[in-house]
Amino acid sequence: MKTRNSGSVARLAAPVWGLAQRFYFPLLIMAAIALMMVGHVNLGVVDQVRARVTDAFTPILNIMSRPASSVADGLEYVRQLVDLHDENARLREENTRLRQWEQTALRLEAENRSLRSLLSFKAEAPASTIAARVVADTGGSFVRTMVVTAGSRDGVRRGQAAMSGQGLAGRIVQVGERSARILLITDLNARIPVVLEESRQRAMMAGDNSDHPTLMYIPASTALKDGERVFTSGHGGLFPPGLPVGIVRVDASGQPRVVPMVDLSRIEHVQIVDFGSTEGLAAEQGGRSDSIE
Repeated sequence: MKTRNSGSVARLAAPVWGLAQRFYFPLLIMAAIALMMVGHVNLGVVDQVRARVTDAFTPILNIMSRPASSVADGLEYVRQLVDLHDENARLREENTRLRQWEQTALRLEAENRSLRSLLSFKAEAPASTIAARVVADTGGSFVRTMVVTAGSRDGVRRGQAAMSGQGLAGRIVQVGERSARILLITDLNARIPVVLEESRQRAMMAGDNSDHPTLMYIPASTALKDGERVFTSGHGGLFPPGLPVGIVRVDASGQPRVVPMVDLSRIEHVQIVDFGSTEGLAAEQGGRSDSIE
């Protein structure tokens, strides 16, 4: 029964389908012309239909665009990370330079106060520097020392100052052709004439193999201030005046100590500075220079 009904429907639909195929193209042309005429006659209706179609397809387009947006956001995040890394490196370098300029400005300010009453003073000779990398600690007669990759062929001489970052690290005590040894300011044999920044009180900074050297020969009447900066005084000709050394800290026993500007346990590179004056080296060692060898 179902087969007969299906065959009857097919026989009746065949003439209709053939007629539709014959007039298919003319009907499409007429529909297009009718839509154009409706668009010109009633723009509001066309805009509403367009808006509804857009509303209907917007969620679909949003879902389809999310993967591409996520990929774009990921690429932008990676690019920002690279930019942040470069910016961080640049800011670190700039911060180091600014700290050096800060040290110079503070030193000049302290000198200006002490020289304000003078009409003129002799300018310091320009210094030359040699960069070197720290490679080892050999020990021996000196406990707090380090070996660097610069020697006599590079212009290194005994008595030259070793600077790192913001302050003084030590001085050259042994020189080979390709290497040199630095006696750190914390070593038991280190003695450095210093001056306090604000009070202008002179003292001797003595290493004792601890992390914080002590201040010696300070009058009992001197009021020490925690946080006061310590600079080389230039006495004895060992170092030129004004090199930043550290900050005053008074320990629990009342002993004034100096916290170095430099973390001596983490030094990787130093600048060996030749100020053109090492006359005070022999006097500072006080006959102990032979024990260096």
